[in-house]
Formats: sequence, C-alpha cells, structure tokens
Amino acid sequence: MVGRDVAFLTAVPDATSEIDGLLAEVPGQDWAALDAREHSYDRDLARDVTHHLGDDAHVHIYHAPPERHTPATMLHPVLLSYLDVVVQGYLREFGEAGVARFFATTDGWDAPVLDDRKHPIYPRHQVLNSSERALTDDHIAQLSIRLLPMP
Repeated sequence: MVGRDVAFLTAVPDATSEIDGLLAEVPGQDWAALDAREHSYDRDLARDVTHHLGDDAHVHIYHAPPERHTPATMLHPVLLSYLDVVVQGYLREFGEAGVARFFATTDGWDAPVLDDRKHPIYPRHQVLNSSERALTDDHIAQLSIRLLPMP
C-alpha cells in the first residue's frame, strides 16, 4: 500500500466475471488532472470492455498494479466513508440490484472496515440519506464485515 494508510478498491482481471461500470469523458482531455487525482492507480488502455462507443473509442481503466494491490489489514483498513460513496454511486447508476452485484463481485470482504462515517477520512466523501446508509449497513451485516471503531 505504497503511499496510503488505508486500503482501496481496484479492478482485477477475471475472464469468468463481469462488473458494472461507467464510461466517462475526460473534460478537455485533461488526462494529467485525472491522473493526479487517481495517483494511487495506474491508467491502462482497457481490453475486453463491452461498450457502444464504436471501434475508434479509446477506453482506459484505472487500477492498482500488483505491488500496490494488497489486502486490507487492521493497520490499513477500508474506509466506510469510501465504501459509502461507492455504494451510493452504484445505487444511483444501477439500482439496488447493482449494489448487490457490486458486493457479490468484490473479493476481500474479510477485510476490516474503519467506521469513519461520523468523521470521514475519505477526501471525496458524500452525504448519504438514511436509506443509502441502511443499504450499505445491510450488506455489511449480510457479509459479516468487521467494522472497526475510530481510534
């Protein structure tokens, strides 16, 4: 986890699985700004991505390279404020079924999650409504994810 005190999510190639995702245009083709924001990830040309943009579209994906893709630990947990943002995004774009697919297609739920919801550490945290929080909490409970209190 070079450069980070917390764990983060990343796409991992798996020919037997598929995930929901979004394609977004980079405003002004300012890849440098996006690369700076996503500094913990590498940007690579995506392969085997199904889309409807035509053959001339260049689709990139940000992912953690193997040397930075390490499991979460007690010292480097997943942030609940980060997980909340991911779930909120899946809910808005793909509905509750999409949230369920996210949890089903994500490995590593034996990892600890730091409950920083009241004092978010994730810099792009969002305010969730009660039903969004409940949806995240329900999946956490179903998967018996261990929540760590803030120190």
